Amino acid sequence: MQNLDAERLVLEMAERLRPFVTDKSAIVGIHTGGAWLAEKLRPLLGASLPMGMLDVSFYRDDFGRAGLHPDIEPSEIAFDVSGRDIILIDDVLFTGRSVRAAMNELFDYGRPASIILAVLVDRGGRELPISAQVTGMTMALDASQNIKLSRNDQGELALTLFDK
Repeated sequence: MQNLDAERLVLEMAERLRPFVTDKSAIVGIHTGGAWLAEKLRPLLGASLPMGMLDVSFYRDDFGRAGLHPDIEPSEIAFDVSGRDIILIDDVLFTGRSVRAAMNELFDYGRPASIILAVLVDRGGRELPISAQVTGMTMALDASQNIKLSRNDQGELALTLFDK
């Protein structure tokens, strides 16, 4: 097991995201880790940014096979998505299926002007042609490895690399 500095990566992501922020921007985190990251990034990018959260459980293409995740949260988008530059945040980009599901759900709320994908970790292994414009770090993990973002009671993030 190896711990990585998630808080430092968040600060670096904020610097890389700053050029994408416009007066039409909004930040949307994918439940759970992406929502935690969005909460951390929002004050670093401008506290006035509208923020939302998506739980893509019902939009995943493996919903019928994998069943319902036990920690489903309601999606919360309290702003008009149409015409916005959406900064979509996720913790780990792997197959691309969560991001595809998030984009499908976003379009149910309206038609964004653009979507910028930012992820804390790109671990490779894509099954869909999806890539992040902003990445905290890229690492090639094999099938026996996994990476997980967690948050303690004080809101501090921890990124752990471990063998399955």
